[in-house]
Amino acid sequence: MWMYNNKEIRNLEDLNIEKEEGFVYLITLIDGKKYIGKKSFWNRVKLPPLKGKKRKRKVVKESKWVDYTSSSSLITVNNITKKEILEVCDSKRELTYKEIKFQFAYNVLEDDDFINKNIFGKFFKGNLS
Repeated sequence: MWMYNNKEIRNLEDLNIEKEEGFVYLITLIDGKKYIGKKSFWNRVKLPPLKGKKRKRKVVKESKWVDYTSSSSLITVNNITKKEILEVCDSKRELTYKEIKFQFAYNVLEDDDFINKNIFGKFFKGNLS
C-alpha cells in the first residue's frame, strides 16, 4: 500500500487523478535504507492490426503500480516498511525530471542511507570524482 499526503492509496480513485502519467516514490526498508524511483500508472501496448487493416493498434491499460516494489533487485516485498508517493506527475517528461530532481535533492549517490546506484544512467555511485 502506498502513502500520499498522509493518506493510504490503494487505487486510482483514492488519488483523484484523471490524466496523470505516474509518480515519484520513496521506499524505506527494514534496515533503514531508502530508494527513490518513478512509476507510471499506465502500460502502452502495441497490438497487431485487425484483419484487413495495416496499422498496429495501441492500447493503454493501467499498470500494476499498486503492487510495484521497485526496479532495484535489492528490494523485495518482505523488506519494505514504507512506500511513499512524493509527487504525482502529468507527463513522462515531468516524471523523469522530478525523479532526477528528487534524487539530487536527497543526495542519493553520496548518502549511504540510499541504495540508488545511479541517476538517469549517467551519474554512478563511486564515479563522482
